Amino acid sequence: MKVIRDIRTIYNNYGFKTQILAASIRSPYHAVEAALAGADVATIPFAVIEKMLFHPLTDIGLKRFLDDWNKAQK
Repeated sequence: MKVIRDIRTIYNNYGFKTQILAASIRSPYHAVEAALAGADVATIPFAVIEKMLFHPLTDIGLKRFLDDWNKAQK
C-alpha cells in the first residue's frame, strides 16, 4: 500500500492525469486499504467482493430492525 500512496502523492504533486490500479487484492481489508491509499480502481476476485457485501453483524442488525418494525406495526 505504500507504493500506492507514493504514486498518488507523485501524481498529485505534478498534476498527472491518470488512474491508479491496485492489483491482486486478496481480502476486504486490502480493498479498503487500497482505497484509503488513493487507488482509483482495483482488480478484486469475486470471492472477496462477496465478503465485502455480506457480514454477519449486518444480517443480525437487519433482522433486529425488521423484528422491531413488525412489532411496531401491531
